[in-house]
Amino acid sequence: MPRNRPGTLRATQPLLNRPYGRDTPVPARIHGLSARTSLAVHRYEALSDDYYVFPGVTDRALRRYRAFLSPPGNRPRYPYLEECGCRGCSFEDVRHARDVLDEVLCHLPDRARAELGRLIASLDAVYLSRTLPDPFVDARRVWRPDVWWYRRLEGCRYARSGVT
Repeated sequence: MPRNRPGTLRATQPLLNRPYGRDTPVPARIHGLSARTSLAVHRYEALSDDYYVFPGVTDRALRRYRAFLSPPGNRPRYPYLEECGCRGCSFEDVRHARDVLDEVLCHLPDRARAELGRLIASLDAVYLSRTLPDPFVDARRVWRPDVWWYRRLEGCRYARSGVT
């Protein structure tokens, strides 16, 4: 029986296990994650068929989540709902960024999931301390009542800008 060529063997491997070729540039490393985890995240983003998951979305979601929590002081933060539901505008709502991080987290290999999970858990602790629980969440219609980050008190977008 003749020997299989290496190219035919690599062609039968799943796409997630294929290494990047010489002509494919290595994607940028995500701030706060190792190179191995960043590569696993980029592979999932490239192969995902979800509308809200596209290449570079995890880095964008992490930056948005950090930016929401970064203002100094002890004043509470209030996430607000964005009217536009497109992929770009939906990141104005920090809860959507957290949704994307949760989606990516569910589809990573074990080691990458653990590392990204530790990073997200530290940001979640700050989110819980900087936002207030919503006592009327059961009376209102909430987008996703089963997820804890939607059960926090949200602010009015127009109250911040002075528009009545």
